[in-house]
Amino acid sequence: MFDMVARHLSITAAADVLNQSKGSISYQISKLENELGFLLFERANARLALTEAGRRLWHVSQSALSQIDREVAELRGGGPDSVTIGALTYFASRWLSPRLTRFFEAHPGLSLRIEPINSVDELRTRRVDLAILWGVGEWTDLTHELLFACPAVPTANRPVAEKVREIGIEQAVRSIPLLGDSSGDAGWRAWHEAAGLPYQPSRASLVLQDSGSRVQAVIDGQGLALWDRLIAPELEAGTLMTVADHWLTTAGYHIILPQTPLNHGAQRFLTWIRSEATAD
Repeated sequence: MFDMVARHLSITAAADVLNQSKGSISYQISKLENELGFLLFERANARLALTEAGRRLWHVSQSALSQIDREVAELRGGGPDSVTIGALTYFASRWLSPRLTRFFEAHPGLSLRIEPINSVDELRTRRVDLAILWGVGEWTDLTHELLFACPAVPTANRPVAEKVREIGIEQAVRSIPLLGDSSGDAGWRAWHEAAGLPYQPSRASLVLQDSGSRVQAVIDGQGLALWDRLIAPELEAGTLMTVADHWLTTAGYHIILPQTPLNHGAQRFLTWIRSEATAD
């Protein structure tokens, strides 16, 4: 009920969807606000607007409901012909998605779900058959294999890149925020070691769990980030630039197997994605 009113910002619209009276919806909202001890909506001239508290609660509820929907879908459809893949949104959109047509042509009838995963820590709470993450092979407690090497280099937008040229890369990685990635700070530590520099990052930091959002943050000038060849469109357009000569050659995309053995569908996906990586 709260979700429906927040979605439409209208008691009348929510009542129509829920097939209840406007009075009933208004009463339930008022009762909920009394129980919570704070207002969810601001009311002005018969128009509704979420309060800051209401907005925060609604966003949290959306996340929780989405998780419930995913769990229900998995419980209903989890079987030998159903597979859930955890992947960075950056990798899923730029490398995996353009190839999925070939997968479904080769494996008709297989149900595939891509679950956004931002770090290996999320595998403890997400149910996926296998995951694909960028890193330097730092997951010593998990079964994993290199899907394909993908060296990375510090990147920035043009204004930040100009600043790096002025002060030098050694000073830049100490004073400009370094955006983390799915490896936490393992990637940056490995790059510093490869470049022969001490790892002494700026105390200023920006943590963006979603890899797609992190691309935009670098474009917006929020700091430096390690990116690989999948960022080619931004490099060609000039919205991002490489700012160092040293590349992290040990980096790449790894298949992580949080649980074995794999079901039939997951095994078919694993065989397919290995062949796709080899064909590149």
